[in-house]
Amino acid sequence: MRIASVVLDISTQALDAAYTYAVPEDVDDAAIGCAVLVEFGRRRAIGYVMAVEEVDDDELPRGLKPVLAVLSASYFDEDGAALIEHIAHTYVAPLSSCVHLLTPAGRTPKLVKRGDEWEIQNPPRRRRAVADAPAARSDAAIATDAAARETLALTEGQKRAFSVAVSCIDAACGETAVIDGVTGSGKTEVYLRAIRHALERGCGAIVLVPEIALTPQTVERFEGRFGDTVAVMHSRMTQAERFDAWEDVRCGRKRVAVGARSALFCPMPSLGLIVIDEEHESTYKQESAPRYHARDVAAWMARRAHAALILGSATPSIETLCRCREDASWHRVALPDRANGKPLPAVDVVDMAREFGKGSRSMFARVLQEALFEAVDAGKKAVLLLNQRGFASFVLCRDCGFVPECPTCSVSLTYHERGNMLACHHCGRHMPAPPVCPACGSPYLRKFGAGTQRVESELRALLEGRGPVRIVRMDADTTATRGAHARLLREFAAPGAAVLLGTQMIAKGLDFDDVVLVGVIDADTQLRLPDFRSAERTFDLIEQVAGRAGRGAYAGRVMVQTYLPESCAIRAAARYDRRMFLSDELPKRRLLGYPPYTRLANILVWGDAADEVRDEALALAARIDKAIYDVAGEGWCSLGAAPCAIDKLRNRYRWHILVKAPAHADIASVIAPVMRARRAHRRVQAACDVDPCSLL
Repeated sequence: MRIASVVLDISTQALDAAYTYAVPEDVDDAAIGCAVLVEFGRRRAIGYVMAVEEVDDDELPRGLKPVLAVLSASYFDEDGAALIEHIAHTYVAPLSSCVHLLTPAGRTPKLVKRGDEWEIQNPPRRRRAVADAPAARSDAAIATDAAARETLALTEGQKRAFSVAVSCIDAACGETAVIDGVTGSGKTEVYLRAIRHALERGCGAIVLVPEIALTPQTVERFEGRFGDTVAVMHSRMTQAERFDAWEDVRCGRKRVAVGARSALFCPMPSLGLIVIDEEHESTYKQESAPRYHARDVAAWMARRAHAALILGSATPSIETLCRCREDASWHRVALPDRANGKPLPAVDVVDMAREFGKGSRSMFARVLQEALFEAVDAGKKAVLLLNQRGFASFVLCRDCGFVPECPTCSVSLTYHERGNMLACHHCGRHMPAPPVCPACGSPYLRKFGAGTQRVESELRALLEGRGPVRIVRMDADTTATRGAHARLLREFAAPGAAVLLGTQMIAKGLDFDDVVLVGVIDADTQLRLPDFRSAERTFDLIEQVAGRAGRGAYAGRVMVQTYLPESCAIRAAARYDRRMFLSDELPKRRLLGYPPYTRLANILVWGDAADEVRDEALALAARIDKAIYDVAGEGWCSLGAAPCAIDKLRNRYRWHILVKAPAHADIASVIAPVMRARRAHRRVQAACDVDPCSLL
């Protein structure tokens, strides 16, 4: 008789293993990856089959319940089941949440309670029939089209990178090529040719970009090279559109999948290559269960599938650079020069404290103003980065010092000029800005800091009278609607003088030949955050946004405004000197015990009542200390329970417990038993974030 291992679709840490069910003889379509209906306790539940095997009848456990029905075709295969178990273990995540990484969103059966009864809600039917899908081109046609477009010769650096990528693909043993190339060095062309090589071998490819809506030019290059064999997958598509793309990949109609983090789990047959562009980006880390990192999961998948992994960035993460030194299967290739032979733009660091001392009260330093005038007068383009949105950082009463705070989050409210509103950028709460201080009644409320709305207002006043200049603002407010990113970038790309003002989203994926100036309004935002990656993020951001200037025939300039001009991260970025930055940063990381010299697990505890959260966090910390003492041994430590940096968010109080382990330790093996043995609390929740990108 056959038995099946089934993961129940119930999201809880307590269900930390698959359950065994008998497969009746008349249920002949049960297979790995199918959704099935089973009994669990006194209720029915939906589960997913992880394995099916034949056993002798006398080996069957007594009282084994049967699979009641098969509810779907297979969503994943044996490799997918192994991936689910790997993510669940590595990231201390519920199995059910890991299963849903590999199933199409909104297209799986559900149990819905109708009164006292549970009913199966089947997924909606597909938007279009299989026969209506465009026919896939043959591998030969793909290769012919691609070759026709590859008319430009590769640079020497690109040739080296492509050669290493091909070697990794041909080795078929899970090797990794790290393309460490400056902005404009032609990394995307290397990706494209490596993908063509994988397709010619009969393999499929998955390409990840940090945020697909922010990189339309990159996506267009993939579609332009490989045509209708490209499936684009991202969260702004409707569920029906995403399912069609998912199904096209599964059936082999699409051989190249391009998307954000979740595209990694599309059902690509004969996977031969995974490409992760801008691999240093924190968006590759999932912030809710399962809290996986796409880069590390991709490396595991490549080894399992005997595929190749390509990681590309102008600023590779410190972890990736260290892995290249330690692991012989990780190969780093440097591309220090731009593909067109143009130099990287010069970077000037502007000391804003000195500017203020000279009597300047503008948010634009005099030298930046002059450079802006020169750029727009010549009909060219400029990019201004402000790592913040809103009109001002906060409002302060000059009489009593009162600052309006969000009633549900432990942060100050941000002032927005449009609508004269105060807003919380964590929970989304909005309220009118008070005309007088709510604490003392003083009318002297001052707006401190600068958000994109205020910068836009002052920029328009600054450029008034200098002829037609388009000012395009890109932040979370202006890009909230579907298609807004592409529309704003088209507006900026139109001929003539223009200034693109935006937040971090404009620091990546932009390639315009006539951008001659980049200005960083406030380079210090990241440096002020209490997080061990603050300096690295600042270095990366300045280098990345600097690379938007001088990419074409016109020379570029970059101006970085800061109140911390002596910061090593800022000085090193201004010189494009990674060695200088690492020589300052790595000793600090080693001394304080942070990656790459350790592994971290950040256990989060949250709930509605402050005292209950505190008590639960302290109790959990004590159990973790005991586990470290009993099991882990030397090199492990817990920093104990403490309030989070933002200790109240969306009306929930937050504590955390930071655990440090040796760099190559299986940190989950110690943390997971503690988390799964924790008794459920009705009002307090806990979760573990392994290898966190941020401790905020």
